[in-house]
Amino acid sequence: MTSIAFQLEDLQQEIAKTCAKRQIFKHNVRLIAVSKRHSGEKIRQAYQAGQKAFAENFVQEGIEKIQQLSDLDVEWHMIGAIQSRKCKDIAEHFDWVQSVDRLKVAQKLSQARTPERPPLQLCIQVNLFNEQQKAGLEAKAALQLAEQIQALPNVQLRGIMALPPKQTAPQAQKQQFAEIYALYQQLAARYPNIDTCSMGMSGDYQAAIEQGSSMIRVGTTIFGARD
Repeated sequence: MTSIAFQLEDLQQEIAKTCAKRQIFKHNVRLIAVSKRHSGEKIRQAYQAGQKAFAENFVQEGIEKIQQLSDLDVEWHMIGAIQSRKCKDIAEHFDWVQSVDRLKVAQKLSQARTPERPPLQLCIQVNLFNEQQKAGLEAKAALQLAEQIQALPNVQLRGIMALPPKQTAPQAQKQQFAEIYALYQQLAARYPNIDTCSMGMSGDYQAAIEQGSSMIRVGTTIFGARD
């Protein structure tokens, strides 16, 4: 086994242990391997170890890897900031877009996704803690955008994605994630297709899972330091 395979095995065991701590088990937790600035060879090693979903932050870097690894049945997620002019490339190459934060982007993704392909899966990026340097919507705007996305063809809204402020204390992490999960519950109550609360990364995924995350995005723990 490669070191990446060992890391994935250890991580999956830790995810399972953390899930067992939930008072009510509502979701299976999906692991998305964040592969930005990691080589195609590392992604291939992770795939061979059983990891099938990967996330990229930058459109061109992601497309290059998608083409390089076209022989693999990978599910590709876009998690980075989106420029309107890049929507066509994203819609043509990715399976999920987790960083939708305005209607214009959702509309362009919808227009660029061909009806012959499965719908592009979308998450709304939320920013509930007023961090000016980060993209994302506050709760009221996210609920409004969700309603608008429901009317678009060729895309399907699956939930929300969050990147809350970095906290080192587990209790502080949990408080933030609980607030994000509360918004997710509001959306899930309105729309039956909502099933994804994407929150938690290498430094806080355990707290995120305990508070209801159904999808975590982990890079360094799997791949090590970025190239």
